Amino acid sequence: MTNAVQEALPLEDLSEVPTASDWCRRWSQGRPSWRHTSEGGFDPRHYEVEPLDEMQAKRFVIENHYAGSYPSATQRFGLYRVRAGEPRQLCGVAVYGTPAGARVLTSTLPDLEPNRQSLVCSRFVLLEECPGNSESWFLARCHEALLTAGVLGVLSFADPVPRRDTHGKLVTIGHVGTIYKATNSVYTGRAAARTLKLLPDGTILHDRAAQKVRRQEVGHRYVEEKLISLGAPVPRAGSDPAVWLQEALEAVGARLLRHRGAHRYVFRLGKNRTERERIRLGRPEIRPTPQQPDPE
Repeated sequence: MTNAVQEALPLEDLSEVPTASDWCRRWSQGRPSWRHTSEGGFDPRHYEVEPLDEMQAKRFVIENHYAGSYPSATQRFGLYRVRAGEPRQLCGVAVYGTPAGARVLTSTLPDLEPNRQSLVCSRFVLLEECPGNSESWFLARCHEALLTAGVLGVLSFADPVPRRDTHGKLVTIGHVGTIYKATNSVYTGRAAARTLKLLPDGTILHDRAAQKVRRQEVGHRYVEEKLISLGAPVPRAGSDPAVWLQEALEAVGARLLRHRGAHRYVFRLGKNRTERERIRLGRPEIRPTPQQPDPE
């Protein structure tokens, strides 16, 4: 049924943004802004990093990140601004968790136990008021805390494809991975190329979410309600969920996006360089960091 859905939807390619950039991204209420790396202005005396509970992290991420969603998380950290005479303010959140499949981690960090010794950085959000160079300090403090908790490897992905909704509004500007390259990560090439289902609001209906509908697994109602809110018909009693999903995607005007894979960065954690370099990388191995989009 998946192939039938793909054949029925229009297919398009979207251009990518360069992976090299001197600008750092910020977020507020789902809207992006930028800070140049030369701007500086960060003073660590006025900031603290602490673990966050699930509710605080989820509220901040949903309110400010463009995706408007919160992933599965096992470790969460907050960046707080602390100044004399001012209330303590949460101005950044980093979320680390588990991918949909363990192979995402084991293929790159084969000697580490997935979801315990290795995690994915799934959200990294700083408000627009954070000065230049905030992210490198915040990321370093997160890595120190993760190492203390027994985490030895972190994967981060940079999606270079901007996306717009059907009205032309820019939903995501493309993630260029500037912070990863500036903080001792290792570039290991692209994640697997995929064909994604792009919804009219510019968000992606991931394969795992679609599978929940087809199999009526936990979480299927959330996916169905989102499609209905975009104009899909309400499922009829006794109807085949897979058939309804195909009809729903066609009804809302979903498109297929040919995606060549997000850029993958790996952080090996340790007390010193020797410890970090002992952590073996699987294939694909270290590659030169790209400076321009790959040829079409």
